[in-house]
Amino acid sequence: MKKTPKQQTPEPNHNTGRRVKRGYLSFAACILAAVILSPAALATDDPLATINRFSDFIFSAIKAIGLILLGFGIVQIGLSLKGHDPSQRAQGFLSLFGGVLVFFSREVLNLITGG
Repeated sequence: MKKTPKQQTPEPNHNTGRRVKRGYLSFAACILAAVILSPAALATDDPLATINRFSDFIFSAIKAIGLILLGFGIVQIGLSLKGHDPSQRAQGFLSLFGGVLVFFSREVLNLITGG
């Protein structure tokens, strides 16, 4: 009888356990450093001032989104004029006017509410 060669099984890689452990410890160290090194939030005497600052932040983010829409609308109008595409032109004008409306949303809300 002819002997068949034994199939060699690959030896288990013991480095994967070390990698997982090292990754977990690195993650835990980052979280621990973030908790320990983060400054304590100090509350102000006037909670209304904090709410007003948060409102200013939110409206500045909305204004940035409106500016992006405004630029996108201008680009679409330019591309539609170059390609003679009336449907893209209409979409560009809608994006342009939507961007203007979102950009001036705070002023529009102040006009509506009288504030």
